Amino acid sequence: MVTAMSIVSHCHPFVVGVDTHARNHVYAILNATNGALLDTQSFPTTGAGINRAITWVARRTNADADTLWVIEGAASYGAILAGTVATHGFPVAEAPRMDAKKNRGVGKTDALDAHRMAMAVLPLPVEKLRRPRLNEGIRQGLRILVTARESMAKDKTRSINALNALVRSNGLGIDARKKLTPVQIEEISRWREREEELALSIARAEAVRLAKHIQDLGEQLKSNEQKLDELVEVSEAAPLLEIKGFRAVTAAKCLVAWSHEGRVRSEAAFACLAGVNPIPASSGNTVRYRLNRGGDRRLNSALHMAAITRMTYDAETCDYAEKRRAEGKSDREIRRCVKRYLARRVFRILNTAAEAKKVQEAA
Repeated sequence: MVTAMSIVSHCHPFVVGVDTHARNHVYAILNATNGALLDTQSFPTTGAGINRAITWVARRTNADADTLWVIEGAASYGAILAGTVATHGFPVAEAPRMDAKKNRGVGKTDALDAHRMAMAVLPLPVEKLRRPRLNEGIRQGLRILVTARESMAKDKTRSINALNALVRSNGLGIDARKKLTPVQIEEISRWREREEELALSIARAEAVRLAKHIQDLGEQLKSNEQKLDELVEVSEAAPLLEIKGFRAVTAAKCLVAWSHEGRVRSEAAFACLAGVNPIPASSGNTVRYRLNRGGDRRLNSALHMAAITRMTYDAETCDYAEKRRAEGKSDREIRRCVKRYLARRVFRILNTAAEAKKVQEAA
C-alpha cells in the first residue's frame, strides 16, 4: 500500500521519461530501484509510432502496469501520448521543471533530456507528482474555446490600435483625438470610396477593412462566450456562475486549470497552481506577504478579474477591503487576500460538484 510519504522510486518499478517534439518523441526507461538506464529510443508522433513506443516499453519492463510515464509538455506536444498511455492503464505525470544550469559542462541531447526527466522524479513524493489534465469531453472543449477566445481578443485589440493609429495619421474626416468608440468604428465600416488623392483613398480602404474585421471579431467573441456558457452550465463549474464576479469565461478558465477531481491534491496546492498563495516578503520589523508571480497565469487572471469585480460591486468584499485598509494594508495586498479566498472557494465548489456528479452517475 502506498503511504502519503512514499517516493516514486519506492512505488514504481520503472520510470519512462519522454522528451516530446513535433515529429518524434524520445523515450528513456529507468529502473526506479537503482536509477539504472535500461534503454533509450525515438519513435514518430503518429498513432502508429506511439503504439510502437508503448509496445517497446512493455517489452523492456515486462509489461509492468505500475510503470510511471513522465511526459514533457503533457498539455501540448505530449497531449496525445499522455492520453494514449493513460488509456492503456499506466500512471502518467508531467515532467518536473528542469534547471538548465545543471546542464553546463554536461551537454544536451533529446536522449539526455528524457533521461534527466525520469531521474528527476525518482526522489519525489508520489503525492507531489504533477498529474496531467484531462484532454477529453467538456474540459477539452472549454480549453479550445478559451484558447481561441484569447487569440481573438488579442487580434481585436491589435486591430483597434491599428485603426486608431491610421485615422490619427491621415485626415479621413473623423474625430480621433480620443480612442475610437464602437459607434465610430461602425461608421467607418460603412464608408464608401471617394474621389480623393491616392494616399487617402488607400488609407480609407484600409480603415474600412480594419473596422469590418473588428466587427467580425466582436461577433465571433459573442458566439464564443455563448458556447462557453452552454458548456459551463453542464459541467462541474456551473455553481461558479452563482458567485458574483464569475462569468462563463472566468468559470471555464477555473475548470480547465482544475481539470478533474484528484489532479490537485489540496486547496493549498490549487492556490499555488493559481499563483495566489502568500509569499513571505518580511524584513526587519515589517511582516508582510506579496503576490506570487508564478503558477498558471490564465487561472490567475481569472481570479484577478473576479477579485476586482467583487472589490468594486460586492458589498461584503468592499466592507472587508475597508477593514483591511484601516489595518494599513495596500490595495494590492488586499487583492491578494481576496484572490486566495476565491481560490479556496473555487476548489471546494469544483470538488463538491464532481463528487455529486459521481453519485448521480452511480445512482
